[in-house]
Amino acid sequence: MKTRVVLRVILALALGLAACGDAAIPVDEVPAIPEVTPAELRAELAASPLPVVLNVWASWCAPCRSEAPLLRAAAASGADLRFIGIDVRDTQEAGRAFIGEFGLTALDHRFDPSGAVPRHLGGVGVPLTYFFYPGGELAYLHRGVIDERTLALWIDVISGTG
Repeated sequence: MKTRVVLRVILALALGLAACGDAAIPVDEVPAIPEVTPAELRAELAASPLPVVLNVWASWCAPCRSEAPLLRAAAASGADLRFIGIDVRDTQEAGRAFIGEFGLTALDHRFDPSGAVPRHLGGVGVPLTYFFYPGGELAYLHRGVIDERTLALWIDVISGTG
């Protein structure tokens, strides 16, 4: 219970600070986003000793832009879990610009130009947010823009504190 309250306070404070400050970084400081296949991602999730929050996004997705500050704040909160962003049906240049614009450097990003990863995981469209237990078992798939309450709740669940 204490972990959940602390995480929510951190998220609220970080989101408030994010809204007030400019987190952007120059696009030339954003490295190329490594491509990933569904099989490679599945193996990465299965090998993870930490819970994983996996967000599927695209630079052209307006709802993805609205949730980016919340995801940035949550990933930077210091919680003991991994955040992975999957850029789908996009270009490297546009994806890197999105990462730079929103300062999403605390997430591990992967590039999926065909959109095969979310289809393989049972999702359609963007944004999508998947919550995985350590070892890669899916706990929950959230379709659409995620809000602070839902994000904090499922982080608690996959972290074993909810």
